[in-house]
Amino acid sequence: MSDTGDQRSDGKGAASEYRRSPSVIRHLTSDIRPLASDLRIAHSSDLHVDHDHTARLHGGDGAAGLACVLAAARAAAADAVILAGDTFDSHRVPEKLIARAAEIIAQAALPVVLLPGNHDPAVPEAVYRHGPLARVENLHVLGVTHEEAVLFAELELEIWGRAHRDYLDMVPFERTRERCSRWQIAVAHGHYQPRPDRSMRPRPGWLIGDEEIAATGADYVALGHWNRPAKVGDGKVAAYYSGAPEYAGTINLVRLGRGGTVTVSQLALEIAREPWALVE
Repeated sequence: MSDTGDQRSDGKGAASEYRRSPSVIRHLTSDIRPLASDLRIAHSSDLHVDHDHTARLHGGDGAAGLACVLAAARAAAADAVILAGDTFDSHRVPEKLIARAAEIIAQAALPVVLLPGNHDPAVPEAVYRHGPLARVENLHVLGVTHEEAVLFAELELEIWGRAHRDYLDMVPFERTRERCSRWQIAVAHGHYQPRPDRSMRPRPGWLIGDEEIAATGADYVALGHWNRPAKVGDGKVAAYYSGAPEYAGTINLVRLGRGGTVTVSQLALEIAREPWALVE
């Protein structure tokens, strides 16, 4: 399935952009053809849409963070949005809130690739399988609408990842995927450790290590599960957590350049913040 998602706007004055130690990494393929323009991908995670904690933070609107992230993506002229896990805090949310989220995504009018995480796995009762979200044409849910990957042929871009399919432990990058497009982004939701020891008990679940990140061979690895934004890995592949928007106050903006470069910067959000995030 392909989807161009080429919904561009100038974004002037809509959201401020700034850089925190941007990383520029060269694309390693040798046969690079020029693009008409850079691709821009917005990356966020851990929105935890709900009718409880997140709703209270936003004056009762549990989907306000989702609306803010997608508005910033549109203002930045993003070609697509990646939500790297835990978009919903759980599948036990009111139908009215699900409808509100579906409306926000549909009105964004750009492709949204969503990876189910440990809070909102692709279980049979997942909110993505039925109701309003199942009818949103620009929403692509890995593990639900697409088994593992979404190909945007007109953008020469593939976005892939392994969805959480239950509430148990799993290895997000247990296997890799052969490149089938000029640009490839891998998505995962889990906890980074440089050299994970999965034999230890107790330990964090859903571990992601340096060797697994490098083995993807992707141009960018979009990660979720951490509240803080962070660059991780050994530098062979650009791998970043976006952080939770209400905690970080930002999303990641990834530019896939005409010359084969990958540049990652942070885009500031006008969003309600977690009080404890502001004092750290």
